Amino acid sequence: MTIVEVDRAVIGGVDTHLDIHAVAALDPRGALLGTETFATCAEGYQALLEWLRGFGTVTLVGVEGTGAYGAGLARYLAQEDIAIVEVDRPNRQARRRQGKSDFLDAIEAARAAQSGRASGLAKTRDGAVEAIRVLLVAKRSARRARTKALTQMRQLSYTAPEQLRCALKGLSVPKLVSEAERLRRGRCADPITASTKAALFSLATRVRDLEAEITALDERIAPLLSATAPELVALYGVGIDTAATLLVAAGDNPERLRSEAAWAHLCGVAPVPASSGKVTRYRLNPGGNRQANSALWSIAIVRLAHDPATKGYMERRLKEGKSKREVIRLLKRYIAREVYRTLPRG
Repeated sequence: MTIVEVDRAVIGGVDTHLDIHAVAALDPRGALLGTETFATCAEGYQALLEWLRGFGTVTLVGVEGTGAYGAGLARYLAQEDIAIVEVDRPNRQARRRQGKSDFLDAIEAARAAQSGRASGLAKTRDGAVEAIRVLLVAKRSARRARTKALTQMRQLSYTAPEQLRCALKGLSVPKLVSEAERLRRGRCADPITASTKAALFSLATRVRDLEAEITALDERIAPLLSATAPELVALYGVGIDTAATLLVAAGDNPERLRSEAAWAHLCGVAPVPASSGKVTRYRLNPGGNRQANSALWSIAIVRLAHDPATKGYMERRLKEGKSKREVIRLLKRYIAREVYRTLPRG
Protein backbone atom coordinates (compact mmCIF):
# COMPACT_ATOMS: atom_id res chain seq x y z
CA MET A 1 0.00 0.00 0.00
CA THR A 2 1.32 3.47 -0.96
CA ILE A 3 1.08 6.25 1.63
CA VAL A 4 0.84 9.75 0.15
CA GLU A 5 2.33 12.45 2.37
CA VAL A 6 -0.35 15.08 1.83
CA ASP A 7 1.00 17.45 4.50
CA ARG A 8 4.67 17.29 3.65
CA ALA A 9 6.50 20.54 2.99
CA VAL A 10 7.36 21.28 -0.62
CA ILE A 11 10.08 23.60 -1.91
CA GLY A 12 9.79 24.85 -5.45
CA GLY A 13 12.35 26.20 -7.89
CA VAL A 14 11.62 28.12 -11.07
CA ASP A 15 13.84 28.83 -14.07
CA THR A 16 12.05 31.72 -15.77
CA HIS A 17 11.81 32.47 -19.49
CA LEU A 18 9.77 34.71 -21.77
CA ASP A 19 7.12 32.17 -22.81
CA ILE A 20 7.45 29.27 -20.34
CA HIS A 21 8.72 28.66 -16.81
CA ALA A 22 10.47 25.41 -15.90
CA VAL A 23 9.55 24.25 -12.38
CA ALA A 24 10.97 21.68 -9.99
CA ALA A 25 9.59 20.43 -6.67
CA LEU A 26 11.65 19.02 -3.78
CA ASP A 27 10.65 17.33 -0.54
CA PRO A 28 12.13 18.43 2.85
CA ARG A 29 15.06 16.02 2.38
CA GLY A 30 15.94 17.46 -1.02
CA ALA A 31 14.60 14.55 -3.05
CA LEU A 32 13.17 15.50 -6.43
CA LEU A 33 9.38 15.13 -6.59
CA GLY A 34 8.88 16.23 -10.17
CA THR A 35 9.51 18.75 -12.93
CA GLU A 36 7.14 20.50 -15.30
CA THR A 37 6.77 23.55 -17.56
CA PHE A 38 4.02 26.17 -17.50
CA ALA A 39 3.01 29.10 -19.69
CA THR A 40 3.82 32.65 -18.56
CA CYS A 41 0.25 33.87 -18.13
CA ALA A 42 -2.31 34.11 -15.33
CA GLU A 43 -3.64 30.64 -16.07
CA GLY A 44 -0.11 29.27 -16.20
CA TYR A 45 0.79 30.78 -12.83
CA GLN A 46 -2.33 29.24 -11.28
CA ALA A 47 -1.60 25.84 -12.81
CA LEU A 48 2.02 26.05 -11.59
CA LEU A 49 0.97 26.66 -8.00
CA GLU A 50 -1.70 23.93 -8.13
CA TRP A 51 0.91 21.51 -9.48
CA LEU A 52 3.29 22.30 -6.59
CA ARG A 53 0.45 21.95 -4.07
CA GLY A 54 -0.28 18.52 -5.49
CA PHE A 55 2.89 17.32 -3.71
CA GLY A 56 2.03 18.90 -0.34
CA THR A 57 2.18 22.27 1.41
CA VAL A 58 4.29 24.80 -0.51
CA THR A 59 6.55 26.49 2.03
CA LEU A 60 9.07 28.26 -0.19
CA VAL A 61 9.75 28.94 -3.87
CA GLY A 62 13.07 30.06 -5.32
CA VAL A 63 12.59 32.10 -8.47
CA GLU A 64 15.23 33.29 -10.91
CA GLY A 65 14.79 36.76 -12.36
CA THR A 66 12.01 38.15 -10.18
CA GLY A 67 12.85 41.55 -11.66
CA ALA A 68 12.56 40.37 -15.27
CA TYR A 69 10.86 37.27 -16.74
CA GLY A 70 9.82 36.11 -13.26
CA ALA A 71 8.14 39.37 -12.19
CA GLY A 72 4.60 38.25 -13.03
CA LEU A 73 4.99 34.88 -11.30
CA ALA A 74 6.59 36.47 -8.22
CA ARG A 75 3.70 38.94 -7.99
CA TYR A 76 1.14 36.13 -8.25
CA LEU A 77 2.85 33.94 -5.63
CA ALA A 78 3.09 36.90 -3.24
CA GLN A 79 -0.67 37.46 -3.60
CA GLU A 80 -1.15 33.79 -2.67
CA ASP A 81 1.00 34.27 0.48
CA ILE A 82 3.77 32.00 -0.79
CA ALA A 83 7.27 32.82 0.50
CA ILE A 84 9.58 33.70 -2.41
CA VAL A 85 13.34 34.14 -2.52
CA GLU A 86 15.36 35.65 -5.35
CA VAL A 87 17.76 33.11 -6.83
CA ASP A 88 20.90 34.07 -8.73
CA ARG A 89 21.79 32.16 -11.86
CA PRO A 90 23.55 28.85 -11.19
CA ASN A 91 27.26 28.75 -10.46
CA ARG A 92 29.09 28.51 -13.79
CA GLN A 93 31.64 26.01 -12.52
CA ALA A 94 28.91 23.71 -11.23
CA ARG A 95 26.99 24.14 -14.47
CA ARG A 96 30.01 23.01 -16.50
CA ARG A 97 30.25 19.83 -14.43
CA GLN A 98 26.54 18.99 -14.39
CA GLY A 99 25.40 20.27 -17.78
CA LYS A 100 22.71 22.78 -18.66
CA SER A 101 18.96 22.47 -19.09
CA ASP A 102 15.94 24.41 -17.90
CA PHE A 103 14.92 21.64 -15.50
CA LEU A 104 18.45 21.41 -14.05
CA ASP A 105 18.36 25.16 -13.46
CA ALA A 106 14.95 24.86 -11.79
CA ILE A 107 16.22 22.08 -9.52
CA GLU A 108 19.27 24.19 -8.65
CA ALA A 109 16.97 27.14 -7.83
CA ALA A 110 14.95 24.93 -5.47
CA ARG A 111 18.10 23.59 -3.78
CA ALA A 112 19.47 27.13 -3.38
CA ALA A 113 16.23 28.18 -1.68
CA GLN A 114 16.10 25.09 0.52
CA SER A 115 19.73 25.30 1.66
CA GLY A 116 19.61 29.01 2.40
CA ARG A 117 22.20 29.90 -0.25
CA ALA A 118 19.46 32.06 -1.73
CA SER A 119 17.88 33.98 1.12
CA GLY A 120 17.01 37.40 -0.29
CA LEU A 121 13.28 38.03 -0.29
CA ALA A 122 12.00 39.14 -3.68
CA LYS A 123 10.55 42.59 -4.24
CA THR A 124 6.76 42.55 -4.35
CA ARG A 125 6.54 45.12 -7.19
CA ASP A 126 2.92 45.87 -6.30
CA GLY A 127 2.91 49.43 -4.98
CA ALA A 128 3.93 53.04 -5.51
CA VAL A 129 7.63 52.18 -5.81
CA GLU A 130 6.93 50.01 -8.86
CA ALA A 131 5.01 52.93 -10.37
CA ILE A 132 8.05 55.14 -9.73
CA ARG A 133 10.37 52.53 -11.25
CA VAL A 134 8.59 52.30 -14.59
CA LEU A 135 8.48 56.10 -14.89
CA LEU A 136 12.17 56.24 -14.00
CA VAL A 137 12.96 53.78 -16.80
CA ALA A 138 11.29 56.10 -19.31
CA LYS A 139 13.02 59.17 -17.87
CA ARG A 140 16.49 57.61 -18.06
CA SER A 141 15.85 56.60 -21.64
CA ALA A 142 14.77 60.14 -22.56
CA ARG A 143 17.77 61.64 -20.77
CA ARG A 144 20.20 59.34 -22.59
CA ALA A 145 18.58 60.21 -25.92
CA ARG A 146 18.86 63.93 -25.13
CA THR A 147 22.54 63.57 -24.28
CA LYS A 148 23.15 61.67 -27.51
CA ALA A 149 21.34 64.31 -29.58
CA LEU A 150 23.35 67.12 -27.95
CA THR A 151 26.60 65.27 -28.62
CA GLN A 152 25.63 64.88 -32.25
CA MET A 153 24.83 68.59 -32.47
CA ARG A 154 28.27 69.46 -31.10
CA GLN A 155 29.95 67.15 -33.60
CA LEU A 156 28.01 68.62 -36.51
CA SER A 157 28.88 72.15 -35.40
CA TYR A 158 32.59 71.25 -35.37
CA THR A 159 32.51 69.93 -38.96
CA ALA A 160 30.03 72.44 -40.41
CA PRO A 161 31.00 74.85 -43.22
CA GLU A 162 33.08 77.75 -41.92
CA GLN A 163 30.38 80.43 -41.68
CA LEU A 164 28.00 78.13 -39.79
CA ARG A 165 30.80 76.72 -37.62
CA CYS A 166 31.85 80.22 -36.50
CA ALA A 167 28.23 81.14 -35.67
CA LEU A 168 27.84 78.11 -33.39
CA LYS A 169 31.35 77.98 -31.89
CA GLY A 170 31.61 78.26 -28.10
CA LEU A 171 27.86 78.39 -27.43
CA SER A 172 26.47 76.90 -24.24
CA VAL A 173 24.00 74.03 -24.58
CA PRO A 174 20.83 76.18 -24.22
CA LYS A 175 22.16 78.75 -26.72
CA LEU A 176 23.26 76.05 -29.15
CA VAL A 177 19.78 74.53 -29.14
CA SER A 178 18.15 77.95 -29.51
CA GLU A 179 20.40 78.94 -32.40
CA ALA A 180 19.82 75.61 -34.14
CA GLU A 181 16.06 76.08 -33.86
CA ARG A 182 16.36 79.48 -35.57
CA LEU A 183 18.41 78.27 -38.52
CA ARG A 184 16.79 79.08 -41.86
CA ARG A 185 16.49 75.82 -43.70
CA GLY A 186 15.40 77.26 -47.03
CA ARG A 187 17.22 76.96 -50.26
CA CYS A 188 20.97 77.32 -50.02
CA ALA A 189 23.53 77.33 -52.82
CA ASP A 190 25.78 74.99 -50.85
CA PRO A 191 24.08 71.59 -50.34
CA ILE A 192 26.38 70.75 -47.40
CA THR A 193 25.36 73.93 -45.55
CA ALA A 194 21.68 73.30 -46.28
CA SER A 195 21.89 69.70 -45.10
CA THR A 196 23.84 70.62 -41.95
CA LYS A 197 21.26 73.27 -41.03
CA ALA A 198 18.45 70.77 -41.55
CA ALA A 199 20.23 68.17 -39.39
CA LEU A 200 20.92 70.68 -36.59
CA PHE A 201 17.31 71.88 -36.65
CA SER A 202 16.06 68.29 -36.46
CA LEU A 203 18.30 67.47 -33.51
CA ALA A 204 17.39 70.71 -31.70
CA THR A 205 13.69 69.91 -32.11
CA ARG A 206 14.35 66.43 -30.74
CA VAL A 207 16.16 67.88 -27.72
CA ARG A 208 13.23 70.21 -26.96
CA ASP A 209 10.74 67.35 -27.22
CA LEU A 210 12.86 65.18 -24.92
CA GLU A 211 13.19 68.00 -22.38
CA ALA A 212 9.41 68.36 -22.35
CA GLU A 213 9.07 64.59 -21.91
CA ILE A 214 11.53 64.59 -18.99
CA THR A 215 9.65 67.47 -17.33
CA ALA A 216 6.32 65.65 -17.73
CA LEU A 217 7.77 62.48 -16.20
CA ASP A 218 9.19 64.46 -13.27
CA GLU A 219 5.72 65.91 -12.67
CA ARG A 220 4.39 62.37 -12.32
CA ILE A 221 7.27 61.05 -10.22
CA ALA A 222 7.46 63.91 -7.69
CA PRO A 223 3.96 63.42 -6.15
CA LEU A 224 4.53 59.67 -5.87
CA LEU A 225 7.81 60.30 -4.03
CA SER A 226 6.25 62.81 -1.66
CA ALA A 227 3.41 60.43 -0.83
CA THR A 228 5.60 57.34 -0.47
CA ALA A 229 8.72 58.62 1.30
CA PRO A 230 8.39 62.27 2.41
CA GLU A 231 11.23 61.94 4.93
CA LEU A 232 13.60 60.69 2.24
CA VAL A 233 12.74 63.57 -0.11
CA ALA A 234 13.33 66.02 2.77
CA LEU A 235 16.94 64.90 3.31
CA TYR A 236 19.62 67.42 2.38
CA GLY A 237 20.96 66.86 -1.12
CA VAL A 238 18.26 64.38 -2.16
CA GLY A 239 16.49 65.19 -5.42
CA ILE A 240 13.90 63.48 -7.57
CA ASP A 241 16.37 61.19 -9.34
CA THR A 242 18.33 60.12 -6.25
CA ALA A 243 15.22 59.58 -4.14
CA ALA A 244 13.55 57.53 -6.87
CA THR A 245 16.69 55.44 -7.44
CA LEU A 246 17.09 54.65 -3.74
CA LEU A 247 13.41 53.77 -3.33
CA VAL A 248 13.52 51.45 -6.33
CA ALA A 249 16.57 49.71 -4.86
CA ALA A 250 14.66 49.14 -1.60
CA GLY A 251 11.45 48.05 -3.34
CA ASP A 252 7.81 48.16 -2.29
CA ASN A 253 8.64 45.90 0.67
CA PRO A 254 11.81 47.38 2.27
CA GLU A 255 11.14 45.28 5.37
CA ARG A 256 12.86 42.49 3.41
CA LEU A 257 16.10 44.33 4.30
CA ARG A 258 17.00 42.78 7.63
CA SER A 259 19.10 45.68 8.92
CA GLU A 260 20.82 48.92 8.08
CA ALA A 261 23.98 46.92 7.38
CA ALA A 262 22.09 44.81 4.82
CA TRP A 263 20.94 48.02 3.13
CA ALA A 264 24.52 49.32 3.03
CA HIS A 265 25.63 46.01 1.49
CA LEU A 266 22.86 46.26 -1.11
CA CYS A 267 24.08 49.75 -2.05
CA GLY A 268 27.68 48.59 -2.28
CA VAL A 269 28.96 50.88 0.49
CA ALA A 270 29.75 48.23 3.10
CA PRO A 271 33.51 47.43 3.13
CA VAL A 272 34.33 43.81 2.28
CA PRO A 273 36.75 41.93 4.60
CA ALA A 274 40.06 41.15 2.87
CA SER A 275 42.16 39.93 5.79
CA SER A 276 44.78 37.23 5.68
CA GLY A 277 47.07 35.90 8.41
CA LYS A 278 48.18 38.73 10.67
CA VAL A 279 46.92 41.40 8.27
CA THR A 280 43.44 42.78 8.97
CA ARG A 281 42.08 45.01 6.27
CA TYR A 282 38.99 45.80 4.21
CA ARG A 283 38.58 46.54 0.53
CA LEU A 284 36.12 48.52 -1.54
CA ASN A 285 32.91 46.68 -2.34
CA PRO A 286 32.48 46.59 -6.14
CA GLY A 287 29.13 44.82 -5.90
CA GLY A 288 25.67 45.87 -4.84
CA ASN A 289 23.17 48.02 -6.71
CA ARG A 290 25.39 50.38 -8.71
CA GLN A 291 22.57 52.82 -9.44
CA ALA A 292 21.88 53.17 -5.71
CA ASN A 293 25.62 53.55 -5.13
CA SER A 294 25.72 56.34 -7.72
CA ALA A 295 22.76 58.05 -6.06
CA LEU A 296 24.59 58.06 -2.70
CA TRP A 297 27.67 59.50 -4.43
CA SER A 298 25.56 62.30 -5.94
CA ILE A 299 24.13 63.18 -2.53
CA ALA A 300 27.63 63.23 -1.03
CA ILE A 301 28.92 65.56 -3.78
CA VAL A 302 25.99 67.95 -3.33
CA ARG A 303 26.61 68.11 0.41
CA LEU A 304 30.33 68.65 -0.08
CA ALA A 305 29.52 71.60 -2.32
CA HIS A 306 26.84 73.26 -0.19
CA ASP A 307 26.64 71.83 3.34
CA PRO A 308 29.04 73.47 5.88
CA ALA A 309 28.95 70.44 8.20
CA THR A 310 29.95 68.08 5.40
CA LYS A 311 32.70 70.45 4.28
CA GLY A 312 34.03 70.51 7.85
CA TYR A 313 33.97 66.72 8.00
CA MET A 314 35.98 66.53 4.77
CA GLU A 315 38.62 68.95 6.07
CA ARG A 316 38.92 67.09 9.38
CA ARG A 317 39.35 63.72 7.72
CA LEU A 318 41.87 65.05 5.21
CA LYS A 319 44.00 66.32 8.10
CA GLU A 320 43.89 62.82 9.57
CA GLY A 321 45.58 61.51 6.43
CA LYS A 322 42.56 60.22 4.52
CA SER A 323 42.36 60.79 0.77
CA LYS A 324 39.39 62.61 -0.76
CA ARG A 325 38.13 59.38 -2.31
CA GLU A 326 38.27 57.61 1.04
CA VAL A 327 36.31 60.41 2.71
CA ILE A 328 33.63 60.27 0.02
CA ARG A 329 33.33 56.51 0.62
CA LEU A 330 32.82 57.19 4.32
CA LEU A 331 30.21 59.84 3.52
CA LYS A 332 28.35 57.40 1.29
CA ARG A 333 28.23 54.91 4.17
CA TYR A 334 26.86 57.53 6.55
CA ILE A 335 24.30 58.72 4.02
CA ALA A 336 23.16 55.11 3.47
CA ARG A 337 22.52 54.84 7.20
CA GLU A 338 20.58 58.10 7.12
CA VAL A 339 18.53 56.98 4.11
CA TYR A 340 17.69 53.62 5.69
CA ARG A 341 15.89 55.37 8.56
CA THR A 342 13.61 57.16 6.09
CA LEU A 343 12.58 54.16 3.99
CA PRO A 344 8.82 53.49 4.19
CA ARG A 345 7.71 50.57 6.31
CA GLY A 346 4.71 48.45 5.48
